[in-house]
Amino acid sequence: MRRVSSQSVSAPAIDADAKNKTNPSDLKAQHWATLKRLWPYLSPWRLRILLALCLLVAAKLSNIGVPMLLKAMVDGLDLKPGDPQSLLVVPVGLLVAYAALRISITLFTELREWVFSRVTEGVARTLSLKSFTHLLHLSMPFHLQGRMGAVSRDLERGARGLHSLVSYTVYSVLPTLVEMGLVIGYLVWNYQASFAWIALVAVVLYAIWTIKITEWRTAFRRRMNEQDSRANAFAVDALINVETVKIFGNEQFEAQRYDHGLRQLQAASLQSRTSLSLLNLGQSSIIALAVSLMVWQATEGVVAGTMTLGDLVLVNAFMIQLYIPLNFLGVLYRELKQGSVDVENMFALMDQKQSVADRLNAKTLRRPASAEGLSIAFRDVRFSYDGKRDVIESLTFEVPAGSRVAIVGPSGAGKSTIMRLLFRFYDPLSGIVQVDGEDIRDLSQQSLRAQIGLVPQDTVLFNESIRYNILYGRPEASEEDLRAAIRAAQLLPLIDSLPQGLETAVGERGLKLSGGEKQRVAIARMLLKNPPILLLDEATSALDSRNEQAVQEALARAAEGRTTVVIAHRLSTVVDADAILVLDKGRILESGRHEALLAQGGLYASLWTMQQQEPSAGGLTSQPFEETV
Repeated sequence: MRRVSSQSVSAPAIDADAKNKTNPSDLKAQHWATLKRLWPYLSPWRLRILLALCLLVAAKLSNIGVPMLLKAMVDGLDLKPGDPQSLLVVPVGLLVAYAALRISITLFTELREWVFSRVTEGVARTLSLKSFTHLLHLSMPFHLQGRMGAVSRDLERGARGLHSLVSYTVYSVLPTLVEMGLVIGYLVWNYQASFAWIALVAVVLYAIWTIKITEWRTAFRRRMNEQDSRANAFAVDALINVETVKIFGNEQFEAQRYDHGLRQLQAASLQSRTSLSLLNLGQSSIIALAVSLMVWQATEGVVAGTMTLGDLVLVNAFMIQLYIPLNFLGVLYRELKQGSVDVENMFALMDQKQSVADRLNAKTLRRPASAEGLSIAFRDVRFSYDGKRDVIESLTFEVPAGSRVAIVGPSGAGKSTIMRLLFRFYDPLSGIVQVDGEDIRDLSQQSLRAQIGLVPQDTVLFNESIRYNILYGRPEASEEDLRAAIRAAQLLPLIDSLPQGLETAVGERGLKLSGGEKQRVAIARMLLKNPPILLLDEATSALDSRNEQAVQEALARAAEGRTTVVIAHRLSTVVDADAILVLDKGRILESGRHEALLAQGGLYASLWTMQQQEPSAGGLTSQPFEETV
């Protein structure tokens, strides 16, 4: 019998193991509950699953047929002297049948895997796509509060866990159960019941021993992994800061610290190795005892004349054949346990509900037929992110269709929150937000956001080409529309200067482009979308003086016939706005045109004075007034 390697019974990853300390009975319930939940995704493939199960049974029938042929061959060799014809005919025929069965085992097994692999891959694809789509549709609070790295890992592990769960169930659990049933049934039918009882009890004891010891030694394996990580951290930390180590002459100190970690790792490794030896010893003892008892029973039968030598070979071969798959029970148990956890974590993500959801029979917001834009209104709106501190308090204002309104104010005033409420990333605690006279809670989120274009101050691009990022505004746009948006955003000189032009990759989050270049790509993307409502969050803040005026003119042309809301950090960019709203602590303190606000001598006037006192005379420093909500 092969021994179980140290890897085969090692603990799962630390984070997963910490999540899940399941006893065997809980594992069984969890495993079948997960498979039950998977069934709606498996049911479209039920014909393939049925065919795979038929091939599985055929492979196992061929597998148990091998010992039966060995029995016949051994019995066939018990010939009387002087009977050469039987010596030639019987064993040769059995040898051919033996070879055919061996080939059949491999053939049926490979056919089963070929048939079932499409099921596994198809279900994994369906679940991965459904969970990814569900995550995309979840509301912003989930994405802002959750850790995207952990979420993506849950999705990745969920797909991998699905493979493990389904594959190990079909390729390991079911074949083993089928083979056990066939073997025990054959023993009961053809021999004394004691043979079947020995086999059954041995299998149960083997499973209990393996699962219990695997659970027990998981803690040792986890401790060994932790000590390994800690010792490695000591070494890496010292090597990274080697200059500091040398400055203080602490080479010996670092060596001692590293050695301390290695000693702890050594102790944990010895515990893990000792527990593995105990596991292997117990497994081997159970197998040896069971085989010895069955051989002893068979030997007694041969002596008594109730069994042949072939029966003895058959019983021994059955036992050895039966325990080979059980030898990997530690691995099987661990993988089923981990697979169930991973798939359940993915289902938990899919169970997340939208905190901001469309109402039943939500209306579709249509683009206005005339080039007038869409009106916007906030009516007595109150909002808080955490339920403790109001970011918006009793906010009321209107933006008529086709007008240009600026919102200014110090950091934390709630300017960006207004945009998030308008996009309906959140719902207000009280009051209503209206677009075109409709409460946006009565509109579908998809249709609402289709009518709004945003150019943010901090532009984030996909790690794709410039073409991809611009076309993201309207993927079906023609080449002519794409070029028009590029020209309007003053992006053509940049693209012409690049060797790969529009196909140039922008890098992770657009880091291969400068701030101004990224912002012009964002402007082009918004212009291509061509929405009736424009939201500009200091859209030209990262541009140089030469390009700023040109882009401002392009934005001014794009705003014609559209409703435009500008969040302004530099007040000089909104002096020609139809109205300026001065926001502070979630309330509108002042409103009016530029000249009227200066004449009031209030907060706007003081901000304007500060801007004029800047050495550049070009604008207010963004630090005091940058939105950070």
